[in-house]
Amino acid sequence: MISPMPSRREFLGALSVPLVGGASLAASNLPDVLGRLRELASDTATAGEIAAREDFWAEVARAFTVDRSIVNLNNGGVSPATKLAQDAMKRHLDFSHEAPSYNMWRVLEPRREGVRKRLAREWDVDAEEVAITRNASEGLQICQLGIDLRAGDEVLTTNQDYPRMITTFRQRERREGIVMKRISIPTPCEDAAEIVRRFEEAISKRTKLILMCHVINITGQVLPVRDVVQMARRRGIPVIVDGAHALGHLDFKISHLDCDYYATSLHKWLSAPHGTGLLYVRQNKIEGLWPMMAADDGLDADIRKFEQIGTHPAANALAIAEALTFHQGIGGARKEARYLYLRDYWAKRLVENDRFRLHTSLKPGFSSGIANVQLRGIAPAKLASWLWDKHRIHTTCINHDEFRGLRISPGVYTTLEELGRFCEAMEHAARHGVT
Repeated sequence: MISPMPSRREFLGALSVPLVGGASLAASNLPDVLGRLRELASDTATAGEIAAREDFWAEVARAFTVDRSIVNLNNGGVSPATKLAQDAMKRHLDFSHEAPSYNMWRVLEPRREGVRKRLAREWDVDAEEVAITRNASEGLQICQLGIDLRAGDEVLTTNQDYPRMITTFRQRERREGIVMKRISIPTPCEDAAEIVRRFEEAISKRTKLILMCHVINITGQVLPVRDVVQMARRRGIPVIVDGAHALGHLDFKISHLDCDYYATSLHKWLSAPHGTGLLYVRQNKIEGLWPMMAADDGLDADIRKFEQIGTHPAANALAIAEALTFHQGIGGARKEARYLYLRDYWAKRLVENDRFRLHTSLKPGFSSGIANVQLRGIAPAKLASWLWDKHRIHTTCINHDEFRGLRISPGVYTTLEELGRFCEAMEHAARHGVT
């Protein structure tokens, strides 16, 4: 589902969202940046046209406090929060410390409900189905550990799912005697039906649960979540969706995926404060899902039972609101188009040289801003170290059983000049080596 581009009026309206103490975004430190974005974005310009407007993205970049002495191409690990979100979080923390037990629990914590409602509205689900967590791993483990399984029951996933989630199922194997099965998928894959077929073929009469990524973190491959969910539902098998690299990156609605369980980190592509995440559980599934930390039985059917983690700062969760406002100000479709534009800028240049191999499809719908590239003849770890030591370019080394390469994940603040420096360094390595 593609969200309509925000109009000038809607964009301007986003600038007056209430903050702590009755202040408004228009009274914060970054109104000029957001105001100029509104002026630069024409109501008639398409997302693709805006993606190539460097004046627009230069204003986006001004919202960040990143170190420009390095080139950070690992935004898939964790993204910087905007200065707006950082300032809001500091303000909430300062207020908390004035009288913690009163200010945190009686003043700030109730405002969590406003953030919950805004997140639910943006991704088209009910607020009573959204829990605010600390990261995708926490949300996914709530689902992986909270669904009842017995010895001999099988869980199905892929050999490219996130290692921590694999470790979670392995613990259940050791502790409870369940069985984890993993399928291999093509790298890259440009046939959605093939992904569905491989999941379906691996299902047995013992299969009780499927875990799948929305976007695979090591290649950027986008998987056909809705198709797999609907196939599995016909067989009575629930699907847990790892959305760590999708929300704030792809332009979609959780409701369109038709899934029962979806977990993501907000400190990646939404640029929210570090240690923030979202867990969606379909309302009729909440009561049957155990929380990781015990909650009173009065919360059995309440999404808030997944937030019962003891004393915690309110600041992180409340500052999500500023990150969401900034995301809405840019527009989800514009962000996705920009990520594609940045990916194509460096990837299409490098693959003109036969020494480079992409493990990511460049076809529409199969990937977005994350891509994996291999320089044949040079070990990824050695190349990554050379890029950092000689050029201060930060990348992620991927060594998978079926492929190897560097994961490249620019942010919305990344400039074409920085990507040009990356390409020049990679081309130098291809010609001269990294010794």
